[in-house]
Amino acid sequence: MGRLRRLVGGPRPKLVSLRTTFAVSFAAVTAAVTVLVGVFSYSAAARLVRVDQESVFDEVVQDLRDEVRGHAMAPEDFFSAAPGHDIVRPARTNVQVLGADGAVVDSGSPRLPVVAADRKVAAAPAAGRMAEHKDVDVGSDVYRVATVALGGGRGAVQVAQEFSDTEDLLRALQQRTLILMTAVVLAAGLFGWWLARRITHRLVILTTAAEDVARTRRLGVQVPVTGHDEVGRLGRAFDRMLGRLAQSEEDQRRLVQDAGHELRTPLTSLRTNISLLRRIDELPPAMREDLVADLTQEARELTDLVNELVDLAAGQADNEPPQKLDIADIAEEVAGLARRRTGRVIQVRASGDTTTDGRPGMLQRAVSNLVENATKFDREGVAPVEITVTGPARPGVVRVEVLDRGPGIAVEDLTRVFDRFYRAADARSLPGSGLGLSIVREVALSHGGAPFAHRRAGGGSVIGFTVGGGL
Repeated sequence: MGRLRRLVGGPRPKLVSLRTTFAVSFAAVTAAVTVLVGVFSYSAAARLVRVDQESVFDEVVQDLRDEVRGHAMAPEDFFSAAPGHDIVRPARTNVQVLGADGAVVDSGSPRLPVVAADRKVAAAPAAGRMAEHKDVDVGSDVYRVATVALGGGRGAVQVAQEFSDTEDLLRALQQRTLILMTAVVLAAGLFGWWLARRITHRLVILTTAAEDVARTRRLGVQVPVTGHDEVGRLGRAFDRMLGRLAQSEEDQRRLVQDAGHELRTPLTSLRTNISLLRRIDELPPAMREDLVADLTQEARELTDLVNELVDLAAGQADNEPPQKLDIADIAEEVAGLARRRTGRVIQVRASGDTTTDGRPGMLQRAVSNLVENATKFDREGVAPVEITVTGPARPGVVRVEVLDRGPGIAVEDLTRVFDRFYRAADARSLPGSGLGLSIVREVALSHGGAPFAHRRAGGGSVIGFTVGGGL
């Protein structure tokens, strides 16, 4: 069965490292560029050399033709021993003189072959007549030969230029070019490997860190980050991501622990009262009423606690899309709902531009929690609860405050009122779970703001938050 699975699935592809891929790609690109440059350079150089050699030979032949046309010259004038013969003997040029019958009267060095066309030119009556031969083999060398008539049937002069040494030079240049190209490709491969190792070294470190996290599930891994390029930015982003995941895991663990602790109290009370229900027929009517009232209150508190836990979790991972909204309008909606529920006077004051980008459901929950907190701690109060919305406190920042005339917050509790499940000593007898203000903090932080709380002059508290500065 295992063999069948291997046959069906096929062999697993062999993994190729990014370092090898980068090095091979770098070497391949360099090789292609080097070959193209080498080929074009050699072709251009060879063409220039050949054209230069041919132009020099053509000039020599043309000078000879002009000379014999302008002067009546005999074969003896071009003998190697005759004065002035260098006029047609530049460097690497071989000269051979033919008589009237086409026979060699002054041999070149080396001796050049004479064919029928050359003898015909030697007997030609017109001076300057020419017969040209390309790729003439003389011994082991290759020449280009031009035979120019002296006129009047007096003979001819053969001018030859060796081209084999030029080809030898070009072949040597070709070999050196190939050697240089090979050296450049090898050097490019080595340099590409070194560069790939240097570039991917930090990626290897990041990969190792990610594999360690996946294997050990430990998020508190310190990622070494260096550089300010894209790899450095990736490392810092990965480090921040791990930090936030670790913080989120710690928050979840703490939330579960705190929630479990808070749920034990109402559940224990419920269990006790339920046990009393077994003897409810034995209890006086007054105690029965108290028992039912306690059960109702405890069930309500447990329901409120569960709802607030759900709200807190939703506040941490809210998928509600942000939109342009006016926080003053949200405050008016919350105030209207609170007036109907409590019968209290709720005043809303707004100033400045109170529009911002935010999630309306989360912001409404935060403002509602603040108002409920104010009415809960000032149940018998006659002074109105005030909601003030001010914007912008800073560019793009809106400030929300809820003011009451309740007992106020003790100085030592001001820094802890936004902690989960925290309840001040004088508030533990009141209903609630201690999650309302922690939800306010989560909403403020998710909207780029922060919560705040301080004592109000003349008694009472000012609790609120800011929003803005980015989601």
